[in-house]
Amino acid sequence: MDTPPKTDRPARRSTRLVSWHWATPEAQAILATRNLAAILKYHRRVHGDSQTQTGELLGYDKTYVSALELGKRNLTDVGSLRHVAERLCLPPHVLGVTDPADADHHAMLQFGQSTVRLAEIARQSGHATEAVAELWPLVARLEARARDGNTEREVLRLLAHARLGLGTALGNVLPEERLATAAHWTAQSLDVVRIFNDPALTTTALRMHGNELRKSGLAGAAVHRLTHAAAVAPDQPERAAVLPLLARAAGSLGNQVLFDRAIEEAHQLLDVVEHTSLVNPVALYEIHLRGLIATGRAEDAIRRAEDGVPTSTISIAPQWRVIELITTGRVRLLAGDRQGATKLLVGAVREARAQRLPHQLQRVLRAAGDALPDARESADQALTQLRTEMAA
Repeated sequence: MDTPPKTDRPARRSTRLVSWHWATPEAQAILATRNLAAILKYHRRVHGDSQTQTGELLGYDKTYVSALELGKRNLTDVGSLRHVAERLCLPPHVLGVTDPADADHHAMLQFGQSTVRLAEIARQSGHATEAVAELWPLVARLEARARDGNTEREVLRLLAHARLGLGTALGNVLPEERLATAAHWTAQSLDVVRIFNDPALTTTALRMHGNELRKSGLAGAAVHRLTHAAAVAPDQPERAAVLPLLARAAGSLGNQVLFDRAIEEAHQLLDVVEHTSLVNPVALYEIHLRGLIATGRAEDAIRRAEDGVPTSTISIAPQWRVIELITTGRVRLLAGDRQGATKLLVGAVREARAQRLPHQLQRVLRAAGDALPDARESADQALTQLRTEMAA
């Protein structure tokens, strides 16, 4: 039994900051091999670590890390394997260690369903990084069960919801150049959803995937998915949840006719459905302003903004406040109010930094441009800090 020599153990790297690295398609292919050498090499590459630094993280000597990567030494001791999994922020099964949570199938399902619900609450509360950290191990565990032939419908349904939650949470915490990873996970859910023939689940999956496609810059594909979601929605509440996102995607595509039709129907349904984090006057106000600008009607956006933000009918998710500040800041700049625009965008930077929303900071950079140097500098500094933390 190979038990590696230990050195003093440093603090474990934060799961909250590194778990997204393991959610990429490339990482999934590597983890599926359960090859410790390949996993260690990948971990070092994405973090830019030397073998010495990885050794410090694991509490091993550099020469031992080198031997593991070259296949000259193998870990067979369960305690050592579990230790490595913990330090690398991986679920133990990736290294062939039985996870006690899988022993009781029903307990695992209950745990998983609670995790998905709590992760969504965390995301809506402005804690998307924590949601990623909770969902990634669950997705990995469920996918391992599926690969091993455990394809019970309850497991597959939970896997679909967990993948959707992971993709959506990643869509909050990743910068624009990595948003394809978020769309990858929501797309993966569609592969599972199709087997259920459940209109509500299908609508949800298409809706969430379509929104991540839009954020990834694939507006045409987003409109296609969201139009499909609206068409198969089984009732008004489900359709109402799709329409704001369809309007936003249509605006991004510059499709004025589709944007106007979707936003008008979304406003009409406000009077007949229960309000949610997406279906409410404040969210539709922001989406309407942004769509008017995107479809070349800045003057209309300015006039609409003069009425101010509508009264909220529900508790608004913190990230929506950031989104609304950026869009309203853009409108103030178009109206020639540089001071007001700067104040709004700097406020958005402060909240986006606190909530760890790099994508929204990148929106501030574009909105500020050369016209608002103070807002641009503030956003640039905050984005640099977040990138540094994500790479740490």
